[in-house]
Amino acid sequence: MNRVDRKTFLIRATHGLGGIALATLLQPHARAVPPSRETRGLHFPPKAKRILWLTQSGAPSQLDLFDPKPALSPLFNQDLPPSVRGEQRLTGMTAGQKRFPIAPSLFRFSPHGQCGMSLSELLPHTAKWADELCLIRSMHTEAINHDPAMTLLQTGHQIGGRPSFGAWVSYGLGSENDNLPTFVALVSTPSGNVNSQPLHERMWGAGFLPARHQGVRFTPTKDPVLYLNNPPGISRTLRRHQLDDLAKLNALTLSEYHDPETRNRIDQFEMAFRMQAAVPELADLSNEPARTFDAYGPESRKPGTYAANCLMARRLAERGVRFIQLYHRGWDQHGNLPRDIRSQCYDTDQPTAALLAELKERGLLEDTLVIWGGEFGRTTYSQGTLTQDNYGRDHHPRCFSIWMAGAGIQKGHVHGETDDFSYNIVRDPVHIHDLNATALHLLGIEHTRLTHRFQGRDYRLTDVHGEIVKGVLA
Repeated sequence: MNRVDRKTFLIRATHGLGGIALATLLQPHARAVPPSRETRGLHFPPKAKRILWLTQSGAPSQLDLFDPKPALSPLFNQDLPPSVRGEQRLTGMTAGQKRFPIAPSLFRFSPHGQCGMSLSELLPHTAKWADELCLIRSMHTEAINHDPAMTLLQTGHQIGGRPSFGAWVSYGLGSENDNLPTFVALVSTPSGNVNSQPLHERMWGAGFLPARHQGVRFTPTKDPVLYLNNPPGISRTLRRHQLDDLAKLNALTLSEYHDPETRNRIDQFEMAFRMQAAVPELADLSNEPARTFDAYGPESRKPGTYAANCLMARRLAERGVRFIQLYHRGWDQHGNLPRDIRSQCYDTDQPTAALLAELKERGLLEDTLVIWGGEFGRTTYSQGTLTQDNYGRDHHPRCFSIWMAGAGIQKGHVHGETDDFSYNIVRDPVHIHDLNATALHLLGIEHTRLTHRFQGRDYRLTDVHGEIVKGVLA
C-alpha cells in the first residue's frame, strides 16, 4: 500500500470537487486583466503600450533642478522658520542640528520652450524637450530613508515582499514579444559616488505573483543575462532535447501536485531558450550608427553607464518589451551637492534627451510613457556647514519633483506648486499611489481592479489608496 504524507494529501484534496467549488467562489476575486496580448487594455482603451521608468535613486534635489525659488537668495544662512518645518520627522543625520540654515540654489533657472517651463542650467539637453514634458512639482511620500522609500516607489509599500510595478504590469497585460522578457531592469554605474543607496532584487521582483512576472536584470557584461548561454559542448539542438525531457518530468510533477510554480518553471525554461536567440541580437550595438552614440554622449560606448542603458532601453522598447526600468544611483548629496549634482547631470541629461528624441523619431513616444524621478526630495536647509559655494541637503519626503512624457501626457505643463521654501505643497499634491494609479490608467488598467488574492486578501499595487491625477492627462 502506498503511503501518502499529509502535505501530498492536502494538495491533492484541493483539486477535487471542493477545489472546483472553491475556484467558483474565488472567481470574482480573480485578476481583472489576464496576461494575454489579446486582452490588452480590457478596462478601457490604453494610451500607452509600455512604460520606460528612469529611476534616479538617491533623491535628486528639486530645488536645484526643477523647482526654482529665487526669493530664497536674500535669506541665505537664515534659519528656516519653525512654522514652515512644523513637527516634521527628521532623519538622524540632521535631527541633532542646532540650526537649519537656508541654502538657496547656486544654479540659475530660465524658461524653456513655448510653454515657458523653468528648468535649471544643469539640464540644458532636457530643457530642449520642455514642450513635451509634464513636470510634477508636488510629489510627496511618507518614507524618509532610501530603502523604504524606493521600496514604496516600486511596490506601493515600504516593507518588502510585494510585487514591483513592472511585475504587476506583466501580470496584467502580458508580453508583446514572446522572445524577450515582459519586464527588464537595467542598473547603471554613475561617474561619481554611488553613495549608500541600496538596490535589491525586490525592486524588480514578483513578490507573491507567479515568478515568471519578475523583472530580468540585464548586466553590462558580454552575457547580458546571466546563465543564459549554453556551456561548452552543449549545442542548441541538444539543449532543445534536454528541455523537452525536462518539460515531461515537470509535467508529471504538475499533474501530481498541481503546484503553479511548476508551471512557472516550465514557462521560464522555455523563455530562456527563446532568449538565447533574441538577446545576442538585442545586445549587439555594432549596427548602431556613429551619430547615435554621438547623440547619447561619450559615455554611451561604455557598457553599464546610464547613457548605454538609455540606448539599450530604446532597443528594448522597439522590440515590444512592456516595462523597462533604469536605475541610476548617486543622487544622495548630503554634502558637496554643487559638485556632485553636476556629475549626476553629466551622466543623465544628454542621454535622457537623446532617448526622448529617438523615441519620437521612431514613433514610439506616442505609445510609450516615460517617467523620470527619484524616491523623495531634498531639504531647503543645509545639512552641516553652509558656505557661499557649498552645501548639502538632507532627505525630504514632503515635496519633490518628477516629470513624465509621452503617451497620454499633457505636454509643456507644470502640475502642482510648493511654498516659497520648496518645503510644503500648497496646490495639487500627488502621492506615489496617485502616480502609480495614473500610470496604470494610461496602460488601460483601472488600478482598483488589477488585484491578486494572497493569504486571504486581495492585493493591488496601490494598496487601498490612489487617485488618477487628471491634471496631467492630455
